[in-house]
Amino acid sequence: MRRKIVAGNWKMNTTLKEGLELAKAVKENAESGLPDGVSVIVAPPFTHLTGIKDVLPSSIGLSAQNCATDESGAFTGEVSAKMIASTGAQYVIIGHSERRLYFRETDDELNKKVNMALSNNLTPIFCCGENLEEREKGIYTEVVKKQIELGLSGIDKDDFKKIIIAYEPVWAIGTGKTASPEQAQEMHGYIRNLLAEMYDAEAADKVSILYGGSCKPSNAAEIFANEDVDGGLIGGASLNAADFLAIARSF
Repeated sequence: MRRKIVAGNWKMNTTLKEGLELAKAVKENAESGLPDGVSVIVAPPFTHLTGIKDVLPSSIGLSAQNCATDESGAFTGEVSAKMIASTGAQYVIIGHSERRLYFRETDDELNKKVNMALSNNLTPIFCCGENLEEREKGIYTEVVKKQIELGLSGIDKDDFKKIIIAYEPVWAIGTGKTASPEQAQEMHGYIRNLLAEMYDAEAADKVSILYGGSCKPSNAAEIFANEDVDGGLIGGASLNAADFLAIARSF
């Protein structure tokens, strides 16, 4: 059975004090119970990782939101996968649509980041997805296919098994719009079939594919009910512990 995962991407929000308080609230809310087989992950800013690691129980995963393409060196302001791993974090988000859009991250750079994460025993949460123009032009599958094929280029089957995929309909992030359950299943099913072609059906069937696009307590259950949707990469709703855990309990 595939892992069911709800990951909270805090983005550039919360001071360290606020982040620690939010992490404590997540911990306390989770103590009342989660559905069997559901994993919860939080992805705070870099500055919070070490402190939050000390707050969270081992049952809740910790993720960074990005990593550098290089191991070390004269790259002022960058944070390497090795540094992230040293904080005790186990995951790193790679290729989020905001990184692709605002920081012009290329597929080649993201491929390097995936390799860096894997070489430092971090689980990549690899993001892909189309914008509104690409959706309206009907080329959204081509866009996602290119992102996945280039982003995972050279990744062998053993390493692929360690990766989580997050599908982001970019037109539904922070806009209040949400892909319909049918649209979500269409793309998740397409991605799983693509991965089966790149690797094999068994490997593709085991990879968790998360939905990331204005997922909230009111629509999570309907989205998660789809066969190929294995959870969510949650943005705004993850900044409220009750809402975030309500999404995790939607399974």
